[in-house]
Amino acid sequence: MNRWRRGLLILVRLTPFVIAFVRDRKRWLLFGGPRRVTGEAHARRAQRLTGTIAGLGPTFIKLAQVLGARADILPEPYLSAISTLQDQVPADSFESIERVIIEELHAAPSTAFDEFEEIPVAAASLGQVHRARLKGQPVAVKVLRPGVEALIAVDLDISFRVLFLLNVLFPNHHIRALTNVVREFSVRIREEMDFTKEAEHIALFHQHFADDPTVRAPQVYGEYTRRRVLVMEWVTGDKVDRLSHRFATGDLDFDELMRRLTKTYIRMLIRDGFMHADPHPGNLLLEQDGTLVFLDWGMVVTLSRSSRDSLVKLTLAAGRDDLDGMVSGMYELGMIDPAISRAEIRDAAVEILGIIARMRELGVRQVQELVHDIMDTFYTWPLMLPRELVYFFRASALLEGIGFRYDPAFNGMDVARPVIKEMKEELLLAQIREPQVVARGMFEDVRAGFNAIRDVLSRAEREEFRVRVHPRDMTHAERFLLLQIRRILLSIFALSIALISSITFLALRNAFVLAGGLAVAIIMFVIVLFLPTHLLENPMRHARGLQPPTRDQR
Repeated sequence: MNRWRRGLLILVRLTPFVIAFVRDRKRWLLFGGPRRVTGEAHARRAQRLTGTIAGLGPTFIKLAQVLGARADILPEPYLSAISTLQDQVPADSFESIERVIIEELHAAPSTAFDEFEEIPVAAASLGQVHRARLKGQPVAVKVLRPGVEALIAVDLDISFRVLFLLNVLFPNHHIRALTNVVREFSVRIREEMDFTKEAEHIALFHQHFADDPTVRAPQVYGEYTRRRVLVMEWVTGDKVDRLSHRFATGDLDFDELMRRLTKTYIRMLIRDGFMHADPHPGNLLLEQDGTLVFLDWGMVVTLSRSSRDSLVKLTLAAGRDDLDGMVSGMYELGMIDPAISRAEIRDAAVEILGIIARMRELGVRQVQELVHDIMDTFYTWPLMLPRELVYFFRASALLEGIGFRYDPAFNGMDVARPVIKEMKEELLLAQIREPQVVARGMFEDVRAGFNAIRDVLSRAEREEFRVRVHPRDMTHAERFLLLQIRRILLSIFALSIALISSITFLALRNAFVLAGGLAVAIIMFVIVLFLPTHLLENPMRHARGLQPPTRDQR
């Protein structure tokens, strides 16, 4: 693939959007105040961006699906627009797929399988699925598209080069967060293109949910699975967003289904620390006997014990309105840039607590609305969503969307509360550590304490201590300095006009030039001396970024 041609294509298509986003914050790119853009204009731009991303191919489609849950990077209506991207593309020819199967299984499809359908039943960006029969049983054969690995490698290389320039030209927490997303995506997408990893993920899910017969994943034929070919059992069932007929006939209970879905995701997130990273209705099937089947295990997120503990601490701190506990939890989860002052983050925590308080006052409120409010806070303030919260929000949005599809009055909190109460003992047992683990943790804490003391002493010796000032004090100092600079400049300008007018009068002997120049100079001196200081302050307000549109604009 021609790297330069591909890079030029990407730049030509995406640069107008980058410039538009930057101008939303700084009208003249490097300076100036934010532009006022209507909600309708943002909606039209979001639709154009979605179409452009779809035309750039699998790398950007998959990346956009990840960004669809990153409200710390993109505001509405862009999140909603790119979340509609469908991972469906035209199928590759059977001849190209056959070559991949021969290279991986060392046998043609007609030889390796009893039957093999040449027309795929599904075609996505990375691979396509064919129906076949193996040992008398129907199976699904997932094949990686030829050439997709090279295309994604080129796209990622170009993306990292562009992000490097953006970090140099426009350093802010949105660009840093986007860089972190692409960096993590580069690891995830390589795992997703290795089907042996997907087989391992399915096996791990079976291990964690061996005690729950109501939830499962497809069985994998390990002897026929390779890096670019995955053979699984053929699963039949209804997608979770197409169950109206089963609810209508009484074959399925809506409340029980939502309870099971909620319980499954809570178990994955809190108890097991192993979560399905691509939650959407197409990946959830309900078999005729009511068993939930999770499909497409190419991408998973593994939560460490420390991350789960930090997430629980943050949740508990928010529940008891503990500002300092929330800020500490944010730092532990990596949500805060170390360069940001703790005082400013306290203001963000106050805003989040206000959202939670409004939820308590209103009682019944859609979880999706709450998520929107919190996400808006992440975009406005210099916060970065850790991946643990990203997938938590994506799972919450999935459950809320499914529930709202069948019941306009659905409230996810009403379902989650009794489930958490039911699982309380199970979750507490999962938090209990073995004695040796506790001892190791205590040793690590003591060692970390000594390392911190040593670091403080080392910094003292090198005279590297820094004093932080509250942002309001810094803003006041900046305005004072700007005011004095403007006064000096006005005075210099007035003096220059007076001198130029005098010199011109001596040369031309024109009294009108002298009078006009001296009048302008006197007016400017009067402005400097007597005009109220607040009228000389910087009229450009401090903006952290493009403000999300109001609810009416949405």
